[in-house]
Amino acid sequence: MILVVDVGNTRIKAAVFEDATLFEIFVFSKIELQKNIENILKKFEKITDLIVSSVGDVEKQSFLAYNNVLNVHFLSHEDPFPFLNRYATPKTLGIDRMVLAAGATLQFPNQNRLVIDAGTCVTYDFIDEENNYLGGAIAPGLRLRYEALHNFTAKLPLLSLESPKDFIGTSTSESIHSGVVNGFVYEIDGFIDEYKARYSNFIIILTGGDTDFLAKRLKNTIFANSNFLLESLNQTFQYKIKND
Repeated sequence: MILVVDVGNTRIKAAVFEDATLFEIFVFSKIELQKNIENILKKFEKITDLIVSSVGDVEKQSFLAYNNVLNVHFLSHEDPFPFLNRYATPKTLGIDRMVLAAGATLQFPNQNRLVIDAGTCVTYDFIDEENNYLGGAIAPGLRLRYEALHNFTAKLPLLSLESPKDFIGTSTSESIHSGVVNGFVYEIDGFIDEYKARYSNFIIILTGGDTDFLAKRLKNTIFANSNFLLESLNQTFQYKIKND
């Protein structure tokens, strides 16, 4: 059994796998890391490997503390990946984006893939049908858009995510919800349309914390899986074992 851990900008997600079988998913804050890891290890005593993908600010030592009971692996740019990285600055490509690209490459062979990860930021990652990673885009996610309107204006309130009643906002709150949510949806659909105009034989994968909220609002056909990064972490590690 293996334990995969994704350290994001705002929270940590973890999952226990045996081969391709997913047993359980855990979501917790960074300050709860040690307690949750220990609880997981007690529940799943057959775990032998801990695989970490991190874009957050959790110190490696927090995971290396388990080095005496587990094989601890930090995925990095030096590991083998199932695609050719053609990013102009390959060392700056986030490891989470590389893992998502690896999962898309392994799960959906011989087609063009666009992975959209809607979390704190929304990232777009494109891998062509010949397994070349070409790049994508990075933009603020839903929460950051709400916070930006509040933090950089004098009087706009800080709102929580909510479905707009109509695209015409009839109050300040409704106008914010319309602008944030509808603008975000139009942006994603617009990016998808641009890719589809250039490439055929296409699959769009939507993942991240806002997957369920966004999936039913997009006009394009997508494959929605909020756990795609965790599954991709497992697949990337299995690929690493076979190709090291």
